[in-house]
Amino acid sequence: MADSYFAHIRHLLAVCEERNREALAQSAALIADSLTRGELLHTFGTGHGALLTIELFHRAGGLAQVDPIIDDNLTLHHNARSATLFERLPGYAAGILAGRELKAGEVIIIFSNSGRNAVPVEMAMLAQEKGLQVIAITSLAHSQSQQSRHPSGKKLYEIADIVLDNCAPPGDSSIHLDGLSEAVGGVSTVTGAAMLHALAAQVCERLLAQGITPPVWISSNLDGGDAHNEKLQERYVSRIRSM
Repeated sequence: MADSYFAHIRHLLAVCEERNREALAQSAALIADSLTRGELLHTFGTGHGALLTIELFHRAGGLAQVDPIIDDNLTLHHNARSATLFERLPGYAAGILAGRELKAGEVIIIFSNSGRNAVPVEMAMLAQEKGLQVIAITSLAHSQSQQSRHPSGKKLYEIADIVLDNCAPPGDSSIHLDGLSEAVGGVSTVTGAAMLHALAAQVCERLLAQGITPPVWISSNLDGGDAHNEKLQERYVSRIRSM
């Protein structure tokens, strides 16, 4: 079944590439324009979406201007059951943003596979109220098959300015085994991460075309990596809380 999973991932990546080509280009343009003004790219996700929140942050090949918005109550390593409840709690997103500096014109990427829970929906609403552009990475197939848990009845893809479809099926898991009623082999993290890195590469390409050298992390495990990264940390530490 390992072969089946890899084959399925290859298929989904091809579908993601084709389905999101225009949206990726639009997203790259928004982000590049924002970064040229010295602004930040914010990221936010709940549950397993929190994995993608830090995917570009402080890692080799990632943009130095990425600001991950992280709340321990929403991450599974803290407490999986309570994280599920917090993700559904109306009004909680406002508390997460309290004291954070989000500037009009900046971009935030919000990750939610289902796009139905209160916190990701409210985060998108609050960000737009502050003048940010919202990019959603979500599963349209899953989200369109479920009811919203937000009081507005809206789901993330219905609010976002740009939607990137991770092409995951409802429930995320994709491999069915004889004798097991539950599917296995989640895909949303793989396709979501692939789109993120493709997006970052496209942003860098746009910046270079404008004569701007994008600030990009390199591995701290390469000779010279620490010195390179220390300069970036000094440049952005005043605005990026997790740095």
